[in-house]
Amino acid sequence: MEIELQNNQETQPNAEVAEPAANRIAFYGGSFDPMHSGHLEIGKAVIDQFELSEFVYVPAFHAPHKLDRKPTSAFHRFAMLSLSTINDNNLSVSAMELEMPERPFTVETLGRLINELPAAEIYFVMGADSWADICTWREWEQVLTMSNHIVVTRPGHPIKFDHVTDSIRKRIIDVRGSTSSILPRLSEETRIYLTDAVESNASASEIRKKIQRKEAGWSRDVPIEVAKYIEKYELYR
Repeated sequence: MEIELQNNQETQPNAEVAEPAANRIAFYGGSFDPMHSGHLEIGKAVIDQFELSEFVYVPAFHAPHKLDRKPTSAFHRFAMLSLSTINDNNLSVSAMELEMPERPFTVETLGRLINELPAAEIYFVMGADSWADICTWREWEQVLTMSNHIVVTRPGHPIKFDHVTDSIRKRIIDVRGSTSSILPRLSEETRIYLTDAVESNASASEIRKKIQRKEAGWSRDVPIEVAKYIEKYELYR
């Protein structure tokens, strides 16, 4: 299904754009099982492209829509994220979902963030796989209107939009191909930005399979600290 997306003309000098926000924060939820180089590149690239003050990884205790697979212990996944981000002051890790007594859905996590950070300009980051599955999320249309969103596309993988409603499609702004920072347009409505700022095909599921099969080379797809941690604690074997 072909649709007409808004492009990054909205961010050109003639458009009314927001001033750089001192408290523009992105939250990236996921299993991070394990944290890989693509996850790290997304954080760094999105900070630059959207002029963020902070990028926060939010590991899920157990993704509610992925109940068919038991994840690696939350302790290990949090530790790998912490080791990966320790040397970058703009990257951090939140245990907010790990500390919840029950598995929170994204709609609940976003609601909590909005309440706790009323002065912040919040962005929720997701990968292309999450975008493809968005309709399986609880109250997904509400999720996509509660805050701004950044969808990170994957090289060589076309992204589709016919699974979402017309009202959601109208919020999409395509900034793929942009080489400069993005200052989002002032608007009462939240937006969904598509970016190709990261060219990485790293896949957590493929990394786990390679380790299980004892294939060489898997460590190239994860930060060196994560590779050492996986080997020390013999994860994914």
